[in-house]
Amino acid sequence: MADQQAQSVEDKRPTGVPVLRWEEPPEGPVLVLLDQTRLPSEEVELVCTDASALVEAIRSLAVRGAPVLGIAGAYGVALAAARGFDVDDAAVALAGARPTAVNLSVGVRRAQEAYHAVLARGGDAAEAAAAALAAARQLHREDAEASVRMAEHGLALLDELLPGGGHRILTHCNTGSLVSGGEGTAFAVALAAHRQGRLRRLWVDETRPLLQGARLTAYEAARSGMAYTLLTDNAAGSLFASGDVDAVLIGADRIAADGSVANKVGSYPLAVLARYHHVPFIVVAPVTTVDLGTADGAAIEVEQRPGYEVTEVMAPQAQVAGPGGGMPVAPLGTQAYNPAFDVTPPELVTAIVTEAGAVSPVTAEGLAELCAKGRA
Repeated sequence: MADQQAQSVEDKRPTGVPVLRWEEPPEGPVLVLLDQTRLPSEEVELVCTDASALVEAIRSLAVRGAPVLGIAGAYGVALAAARGFDVDDAAVALAGARPTAVNLSVGVRRAQEAYHAVLARGGDAAEAAAAALAAARQLHREDAEASVRMAEHGLALLDELLPGGGHRILTHCNTGSLVSGGEGTAFAVALAAHRQGRLRRLWVDETRPLLQGARLTAYEAARSGMAYTLLTDNAAGSLFASGDVDAVLIGADRIAADGSVANKVGSYPLAVLARYHHVPFIVVAPVTTVDLGTADGAAIEVEQRPGYEVTEVMAPQAQVAGPGGGMPVAPLGTQAYNPAFDVTPPELVTAIVTEAGAVSPVTAEGLAELCAKGRA
């Protein structure tokens, strides 16, 4: 099998460029982002001087992934405050940039509330802006710490379900340090297994239509020296049938109160396959991704992406370009169904792992108790 073998190298962050950082040059504060649309071929940074630039970066997926969207949203509010823009207008625009990922609105709200709390007690605009920035930085630190604990809890659960190590893990989309203040969610668990010599193989779904698995997860796995193999999304069934998958690990963009999980489209079919083949299907996400205000999966708003992401392939040097700037692979005028996410019902989820621990079986009561523990 032609694939990537584990390397005996010192583990390091998948990229030498921070996913996002706050800077204060003489001309005013900025939020600097690693442009994930340019990976893996090059590491290029975007500089956001206001919330509208950050909104565009979020919509274009230059910055993406539930936890880091929350962090970015908080920094976006702080940026608006520091630059003298209307904070509430910026908060509305940021929170609505991607509707499914609940972390984005959580991060925006935390910084916005910190800003208004200072004003309410008589502080000036500068003090309020400093409070918003402090809230963003605190969220950034909390997410890094949560990543460590999720990795510990997730690896413990894997060892309980699959004693003996040698784990062969299938993952979908991208859940590493590119989506986190730390080393990620589901990917962090696989990385912990790798570091302890317990990961035999990481199966990486390419993840259509934007190929976050092929472009980003494979990139992170290679840089971390992990044994991995990339597969097309529709090859997962044959992989299960051959008995080569021990567990599925995915992240989440929103988890409803009943345990329904919204994640990158293609996750639900994996859950069905996993149940049929008696393979654990494990969701790893911080407590901030659990939205107890959303009753069930039917109440989750699923983002619809442009059709050209399906009908075209991005080829910057192609001579023939379609409406989205890529090379057409379908007849002109073809309509495309392109939801960004799908929803997996709780009965198909073996466990949900958070920084506060794991819940299994997944029930509304168990999830609420776990959230109360984590938020305490």
